[in-house]
Amino acid sequence: MAVTVFILNGPNLNLLGQRETAIYGDVTLADIEAQCAEAAKRLDLSVDFRQTNHEGELIDWLHEAGRVASGVVINPGAYTHTSIALHDAIRALSVPVIELHLSNIFARESFRHHSYVSPSATGIICGLGAQGYTLALEAIQPMASAAGT
Repeated sequence: MAVTVFILNGPNLNLLGQRETAIYGDVTLADIEAQCAEAAKRLDLSVDFRQTNHEGELIDWLHEAGRVASGVVINPGAYTHTSIALHDAIRALSVPVIELHLSNIFARESFRHHSYVSPSATGIICGLGAQGYTLALEAIQPMASAAGT
């Protein structure tokens, strides 16, 4: 039986394919969701793919993941650099969490170089575009399977 991994996407990721394509590319979030579904099938994972522009909703989803999922992949968007609440919600989880960014946050504006999420995450993938989502699922699969929800 496939274990469940939540893939959570934060603010403005609904605009992928339209917003700053020189940085984020022309792939849409729907394209990434389809890519994740394909990878999940190959990895014997069940994915629950979500996006919100609201910090509190991300936190609620993290709490939910702690009850029903075996792992989390999160692209917190700009909340990476501002949200102590996300940091705390991730710290409260007993499942692995992969922090993900499409762009290399360390090659961008200096305010993006600090992540409140990273100290609580199991691992970080950044700068590899949409492929980062597949890599995150490949990385989390053995950990999530060991957690076994």
